[in-house]
Amino acid sequence: MFSIKGRSALSILLHVLTWILFAFILLFYQPLSWSIEVPFQFWIKQVCILLILVGVFYINSTILVPRLLLKNKNIAYIIVLIAIISLVGPFVKWIDEALQLPDLMEKAFFKNGFPGPPKRGGRLDMFLIMMISLIIGISTSITLIQTWQGDQQNREALEKDKIGSELSFLKAQINPHFFFNTLNNIYALTHIDVEKSRNALHKLSRMMRYLLYDTQSGSTPLSKEIDFIVDYLDLMKIRLNDLTTVEFEAPTLTKDFSVAPMLFLPYIENAFKHGVSTLKPSVIKIALEIQGDDLHLNVRNSIFNQDGVTADEYGGIGLSNTKRRLDILYPGRHSFSAQTQPDTNEYIVDLTINLNDTKLHSSRR
Repeated sequence: MFSIKGRSALSILLHVLTWILFAFILLFYQPLSWSIEVPFQFWIKQVCILLILVGVFYINSTILVPRLLLKNKNIAYIIVLIAIISLVGPFVKWIDEALQLPDLMEKAFFKNGFPGPPKRGGRLDMFLIMMISLIIGISTSITLIQTWQGDQQNREALEKDKIGSELSFLKAQINPHFFFNTLNNIYALTHIDVEKSRNALHKLSRMMRYLLYDTQSGSTPLSKEIDFIVDYLDLMKIRLNDLTTVEFEAPTLTKDFSVAPMLFLPYIENAFKHGVSTLKPSVIKIALEIQGDDLHLNVRNSIFNQDGVTADEYGGIGLSNTKRRLDILYPGRHSFSAQTQPDTNEYIVDLTINLNDTKLHSSRR
């Protein structure tokens, strides 16, 4: 990749080459086709016109457009442009007189048997006005496009920063009691099954490492996100009694995908929050499925709150935060529904994300 200095040098080179091409087409090609020897004063005049065009271009792009047009001072902008266009013609005529160019050009044409060069005024003045207008139009268009692109990049940068902040906030939303209670359960487990407690500690440390290090880039392999879910479920099972059944169906990955981290946990965590009872049997079913480039998540849990839970209330801040991240990261490429199923007394969450633009060309390790 180019450094900032390299990109700046490339930009300058492109500007220089563009002006050389522009100058040749508009200012030098036609005189060279006359097949006569013109005085050197003529080329001085052409260079002066080129410098005028360059000056108008960059004065418009760096001063007039940012300070007038983009600040809605349209009338002042138009007045300044009219003044510039009106002054160019007299200034070029003054250059002609200073260089004594009309007489020199007439002699050069007569010397080669031609009736004479084009007369001043009329078509020549109109040609200058058209060139200045063209330069102003190009300069304004380029500046507006660059400004729009810069604003767009700034908005995207701010949006990415906001997404990063929301991800950090989402991590903080993971119930801190989960880690505290898990540690207590592991401690109690050490008196019963040392090997099982070691495995639980390993899973907990792997989850912490994933949260702290593997989610910093804004995307993560789907395989790692699935491993995180598996570890989370295994640790949750330690805390549950025999009345709760937890089922997880993971997809078989023939290729890995890149996904935004921590998208699925809020739905799973809330299934445990609302779907576990210490007195009645309960079932939590979680299924991840890959169909082509679509990733489908289905979470089902029993409902024990007879008043029911609405989709907006379900999950609180964590779920609303996740919905916002989905809108930002997968606009137009995801669908979501959350509803109660009265006949089975279940709460069902369905999420589908199209991963076509975020595919990782690597296999699961």
